[in-house]
Amino acid sequence: MQSMRHIEVVAAVIRRENRIFATQRGYGDWKDWWEFPGGKIEPGEHPQDALVREIREELDAEVEVGALLKTVEYDYPAFHLTLHCFWCALAGEALHLNEHEAARWLSASELDSVRWLPADEELMPLIAEALDRD
Repeated sequence: MQSMRHIEVVAAVIRRENRIFATQRGYGDWKDWWEFPGGKIEPGEHPQDALVREIREELDAEVEVGALLKTVEYDYPAFHLTLHCFWCALAGEALHLNEHEAARWLSASELDSVRWLPADEELMPLIAEALDRD
């Protein structure tokens, strides 16, 4: 039996007041599904550093990386994903979608209004609770 390919990524749960930032994929097998921005960790790179680099590449934005929200382990059909999700805040106002086809700021009650990637979906109860609590 061949072992499944393993991919380790980081994702930014960018929060502004009581909303979080969601992006829609514009490419690949999961085109049109929604996710948190981020990407692959390079060999030897710390997750937080990877996140700062990825958000710069994807959104032309600077983020302040906060606490780890959760690490999700998820088996997609073609690979196993380890997804490290961090709370983040934008260091400025500017955002530019370099890789995604759409983006939205979602409140807790709007979280289920988009079709999340399966691994990201696992974060919704934690995020909804945090947005409702504060």
